[in-house]
Amino acid sequence: MDTRHEDFHDSAYRQLAGGDDGRWAFGTDFEDPLAGVDTRVPAGVDAQDLAAYCLMLGDDALVMSHRLSQWCSHAPDLEEDIALANIALDLLGQARLLLSRAAAADPPVVPRLPADSPVPAEDALAFFRDDSEYVNVRLVEAGNDDFARLIARLVLFSSWRFELLERLATSVDPVVRAVAEKGIKEVSYHRDFSARWLVTLAQGTLESRRRMKSALDAVWRLHDELFITHPVERRLFEQDVAADPQELACDVESALDRVLAAAEFDRPEVAAISGLAGRYGRDGVHTEALSHMLADMQSVARAHPGGRW
Repeated sequence: MDTRHEDFHDSAYRQLAGGDDGRWAFGTDFEDPLAGVDTRVPAGVDAQDLAAYCLMLGDDALVMSHRLSQWCSHAPDLEEDIALANIALDLLGQARLLLSRAAAADPPVVPRLPADSPVPAEDALAFFRDDSEYVNVRLVEAGNDDFARLIARLVLFSSWRFELLERLATSVDPVVRAVAEKGIKEVSYHRDFSARWLVTLAQGTLESRRRMKSALDAVWRLHDELFITHPVERRLFEQDVAADPQELACDVESALDRVLAAAEFDRPEVAAISGLAGRYGRDGVHTEALSHMLADMQSVARAHPGGRW
């Protein structure tokens, strides 16, 4: 009798349940994503600024990834369902590296947990920070009330992030540079996928065109925030670590204008959603939608902070 099948499963269960090798129940992987990588802060670069910047980029990717993952089984057809899940996974991979980089650069940014906690730093940052501690742009946090709005947001986000990553591919920080070099290829696909859908909906039925136009108007209210330069970004730009968001604007607008032209839409003319006393998502000022999203995303981890399997 061939017992290889049984041996395989016995071995697998032993690996999961045996010994003292406790594994935290909520991670996406059980290896340090920066294992083998030189995580020393480059000479002349402020470690706290580098950590803050990686949190900004990581939070953008994490929140957008979670919003995309919520579309699993709700997309128009199976192919798009899988595509959105893959885009979410791409962004989650970027988030893992960036959050881990933040923790390596400045360990005090990681929420304080019990000394024997099995939670890795990247997961502590994802699951044990409150909304005011997140520093993502507000564009990524809106709810998923309409497929057209998801597409409008993904077009704007991916067009912006593509230009951002292109510039970060020359960053003096090796981790930021590596994330950018790989992420450019991923986000190029995200941009193309969402642009094709925007044009498809715009040139479809009268109803799909109306909803696409309404979605663009809603999303565009958070457009201007993408190009506001935070002091951390300005300082790190001068140190060849970061990109200056203001310098992205021309190329991003050119890419968006091409998509809008193909869809036969004019650029939306809507009032921007203001900040709070000049503070925006990068400063921890968010919409109510982020609080609701985090309550859902973090609920299991916070209920079982020491969960193992």
